[in-house]
Amino acid sequence: MVSFKQYHDDKMFFHKEMKLSFSQCDRFQRLKLSELLAITSDTAVEDYNQRGLSWKFLAEHDTAILLSRLSFRIHKMPLANDTITVHTWEEAPQGLQLFRKYEITGTDDEKLVSGVSSWLLVNPTTRRIIKPALFTLREAPTFSTPPDSLDCGKIQQDENAVFLEERKVRPSDLDGNGHVNNSRYGDYITDCLSDEMQAKQLKDFCINYSKEAVCGQTLQLFESEDKAQNTITISGKQEQNVCFESRLYF
Repeated sequence: MVSFKQYHDDKMFFHKEMKLSFSQCDRFQRLKLSELLAITSDTAVEDYNQRGLSWKFLAEHDTAILLSRLSFRIHKMPLANDTITVHTWEEAPQGLQLFRKYEITGTDDEKLVSGVSSWLLVNPTTRRIIKPALFTLREAPTFSTPPDSLDCGKIQQDENAVFLEERKVRPSDLDGNGHVNNSRYGDYITDCLSDEMQAKQLKDFCINYSKEAVCGQTLQLFESEDKAQNTITISGKQEQNVCFESRLYF
């Protein structure tokens, strides 16, 4: 029987081994974008859980951590039945944002995906942002490592974006926070792509999470394409509020 480990090393980097299932992959047997988002987010949460910083513990201390921006570089998208290891660690905060890096490796430590995300601390009752310096529930990291992905900065909206479709938020889209789970937007985005674009190899992916969407709301999805740069930008709006903005590089 094969067993998979989860552990912290002496640098407090967290490592999680797993085997990808058939259901986590698309018709090309590549890991779905939504599953990539889910795996990395869940690994970050488990890192905190094993350090005593569970969702419940944070809530009891009037703290919630919300994913704000994320960027992944796809060196080689993992495939169905691959055994992978997800590595994640916190880095020094910048301004009002916490930062976290990711790396997914396959057999023989082959680098498959690398990325960076930024998170915001908020008071779950008042919804006010908490400065990272006030987050004293754990020892804050003071180091940063060289980037191996695009910067997870602000994605500029394209005024010429074309309306694609509406998508209603269903109960199955929600997580324990009562809003659309960040990983579900990966499916929203993928479903906007043509068959031709879905077949292509994704090289980089960036997303900004701007406004929470809740059950019963309807998102208007927009797309713009830059053929010279080989990019597609997909955004979702709820009335006048931008819920997410994403950019895919092929």
